[in-house]
Amino acid sequence: MSTTVTRVRIAGAVVAAAAGLAGLAACSSPAPSGDASAPSCEPAKGTVTLQYWNTVPGMDQVVALWNKKHPNIQVQTKNISNDQYGTIGNALKAGKAPELAQVGYDELPYLRTQDAFVDASACSAATAAKSKFVPWTWSQTSFGGTGVFAFPQDTGPMALFVRSDIFKEHGLEIPKTWDEYAADAQKLHDADPNLSITFFDPNNAEWFNGLLWQNSATMYAYAGDKWHVTVESDHSKQVAGYWQKLIDAKLVRTDLANGSTPMYAAYQKNQIATYVGAAWGYSMFRDNLPDQAGKWTIVPMPTWGSSAASGDWGGSTVAFMKGNTHLYESVAFNSWLNTDPEALALENKLGGLYPAALAGSALPALSQGVPYYNNEKIFDVFAESSKNIDTSFTWGPTQKTVNLALQDAMAKAAAGGGTLTDALSSAQATALKSMADQAIPAVAGD
Repeated sequence: MSTTVTRVRIAGAVVAAAAGLAGLAACSSPAPSGDASAPSCEPAKGTVTLQYWNTVPGMDQVVALWNKKHPNIQVQTKNISNDQYGTIGNALKAGKAPELAQVGYDELPYLRTQDAFVDASACSAATAAKSKFVPWTWSQTSFGGTGVFAFPQDTGPMALFVRSDIFKEHGLEIPKTWDEYAADAQKLHDADPNLSITFFDPNNAEWFNGLLWQNSATMYAYAGDKWHVTVESDHSKQVAGYWQKLIDAKLVRTDLANGSTPMYAAYQKNQIATYVGAAWGYSMFRDNLPDQAGKWTIVPMPTWGSSAASGDWGGSTVAFMKGNTHLYESVAFNSWLNTDPEALALENKLGGLYPAALAGSALPALSQGVPYYNNEKIFDVFAESSKNIDTSFTWGPTQKTVNLALQDAMAKAAAGGGTLTDALSSAQATALKSMADQAIPAVAGD
């Protein structure tokens, strides 16, 4: 994903958990849309114009390519980076939603309970598309086979971006574990108090969720007709405690927001030596810090002990929105957008998207060296990271509310008002209350 998509984030609920969401229709209100409310898949007569809202840089050029080749199905794109879900929410309330919109995997369950989508499974091309995507991404968009509400677009396998010149200057080896990473943080700070190994963005719950994901800190599970909430599990507390120590020792900065001008300024001034990011982030430094070409390398995430597990931050879908009366045309464009090699290559080049389509792994751009990164084959690192992601990680049906609570508490912790472990407890309580408020059966997990 692009830098703007950091607020969207990924990820991977498996079929069992997604099937739990299907059962949610019987116990939450309003009920999600289903086949009864879905329009037919009859092609329109004459030219059709579709609206597609997204947050990806360069998507207007991708859409222009489609429009040039398909004069009878024209697409108008709107970038909603500044307020993605506020814009979508307001449009839904006004009955003026676009036919298609970019929606993060973690937002799908919540928006489905709000009746935000239409089921495109009336279109045979929509159901047939299943074979074109990485299986776990499809299970999210179809909610375990209950329909087709979106097509997967991209994912966000995580890795460590390293300023190799700074590491070399200070005689540091690439850290293999988080313990080694913390030791490097101390060495850098001792050598130069103005140099931090990275920054911790307290207002980015999606990024923090990716760190939890790597440590098998599952936040939710669905069993026995109810959700089991484990946001404050021991695995989660281990991650929180680790970063709290770095914050307390002032080894990481907490005053920077991901993708912000101050963040890039700090990297430009050589004040930060690494970036814990996702595949879509490769274009961030390339496009915003061109004079640092050749100084960056991308390596696997530091691990917890000997485990090779990685995490995922981000990833999105292109959803069929409520009120869409042009399903045939929408499916055609959505399929092309997210499976056509030419479209995928352009999206990767311009917006940094790491495709969810199986065809993405065959793209020449993802198998070649990247000039900015010293011609290293950085996508091999992300491909390996993707293989090491726990696909059983599940998002809850009120994830948006939980993320906001987590961010609020993390911001207080970063300012000295409590700890990141306290933030987990706050998020856990919010998860249980938000589900209770919507009559969604949930209990605190073991």
